[in-house]
Amino acid sequence: MKRLFLFFVVLCVSHFMMGQEHMKFKGVEIDGSLSEMVTKLKAKGFTYLGAEDGIAILQGDFAGYRDCQIIVMTIKEIGIVNAIGVAFPEVEEWSLLERNYDGLKSMLIEKYGEPMRVIEKFQSDYVPNNSLKWLNLMSDECTWFSVFETDKGDIELFIQKVKCGKAAVILKYYDKANTDVVRASAMDDL
Repeated sequence: MKRLFLFFVVLCVSHFMMGQEHMKFKGVEIDGSLSEMVTKLKAKGFTYLGAEDGIAILQGDFAGYRDCQIIVMTIKEIGIVNAIGVAFPEVEEWSLLERNYDGLKSMLIEKYGEPMRVIEKFQSDYVPNNSLKWLNLMSDECTWFSVFETDKGDIELFIQKVKCGKAAVILKYYDKANTDVVRASAMDDL
């Protein structure tokens, strides 16, 4: 019964969204099934690494960076893609990490305008050098992100510790139209 209801919600929202544009990633609309999106991204030159539990991982060059991980995420209940993330190459020092983040943020500002929200801070008020900045990041005492809002969805840029001694800049694109499908379904649960 719930599956039938979800199908009905998707059908109704899909009908409502006809003509609504989706966020684009590498010129491809963030929409459709996981396999459809993987096929489109492979055509853009990315190498498919595998999929599990509604998430596919590809690899390739993005925004001037080599060997990025591309993560395609679906809304599991209805099987449509709503977000794509890019994990830039992992690094082991703050200065390189911050340079990557600042460079990407500058390009995003040029394309989308000023971010709607920015938090770039350490828990400690005084962090005088890159070694202490790195230690703060590794101790989860650092919040570094920018959020850009567009009429088609949001874009998040942030720094994240990915494993002991390594961190990466992450960029996520969220499609508004498909995320609204999930919200409509969740609202019915309330």
